[in-house]
Amino acid sequence: MEEWQKQLSGSVVRVEDLPFLPDSIEYRKKLKKVAEIFPIRINSYFLSQIKHDNDPLWKQVVPTLDELDDIIDEESLLVSDPLNEEGDMPVPELVHRYPDRVLLMVNNQCPIICRFCTRKRKVGDPYSIPDQNFEIGLEYIRKHPEIRDVIISGGDPLMLTDKKIEYIISKLREIEHIEIIRIGSRVPVTLPQRITSGLCKILRKNHPFYINTHFNHPIEVTEESKQACEMLVDSGIPVGNQTVLLRGVNDNPEIMRELMKKLLLIRVKPYYIYQADLVYGTDHFRTSVETGLEIISGLRGHISGLGVPHYVID
Repeated sequence: MEEWQKQLSGSVVRVEDLPFLPDSIEYRKKLKKVAEIFPIRINSYFLSQIKHDNDPLWKQVVPTLDELDDIIDEESLLVSDPLNEEGDMPVPELVHRYPDRVLLMVNNQCPIICRFCTRKRKVGDPYSIPDQNFEIGLEYIRKHPEIRDVIISGGDPLMLTDKKIEYIISKLREIEHIEIIRIGSRVPVTLPQRITSGLCKILRKNHPFYINTHFNHPIEVTEESKQACEMLVDSGIPVGNQTVLLRGVNDNPEIMRELMKKLLLIRVKPYYIYQADLVYGTDHFRTSVETGLEIISGLRGHISGLGVPHYVID
């Protein structure tokens, strides 16, 4: 078993094992109802980085009763699929929204389960993406020569084995009109031990290849995550970062400025700051748009243009 698999096998998945919870038995009973709807996973590496309740990492992964307090019309797509991904799926688990690129979901497992996840409806369900969906998606891509760019997503694609990752990428590389392959992964941040020399060897064979990762707070830039990102960059893979704007975690210019500076130091290019999506169970994380604009104003002119991402409302 590799080190990253050991970290994963030690994951917290039950309310009883969560750190820094109130002693109240009643509170824990209510929290179990949250976990029945929205699963828990915190791998042992990420867990070791949490220092106290309500710190920026704790808030991202430990469930709260706020997740069941959203006032959103439960008949609306905004409840479970705010970006209407299902409406843009010509075949299962392949989103074709823009003319020249598609997003291909290959699994539903992540090294941690973020409480603000856009795909809260899917992540943690081991059965909702059968293997044959990839083959169906592959055939769709073959038949559409206008597609030149494939974003492999999930879940987290880097949770798959090296063998499976190599199979997926090699099959895409066989398609003549595919120019660029990207992976969206939070692994370099939340399970950096997964970035191994063997994995980098697979990825570097398939240039042009890009990875976008997901740092939300400066304290996520550790020696381990730094090493993971540098291994990828040293393999010739440009790494970008997509931060989600989260109330109580990173919603002020000073924190974002520190994060962007740290990312540049580990050769990760700030790419997007996302306004948090309208997902059921995440309202307590959302900020105003004005807050996002204030943060961008607090970055421009205060750090290099290299460190100023786009502010995006999806």
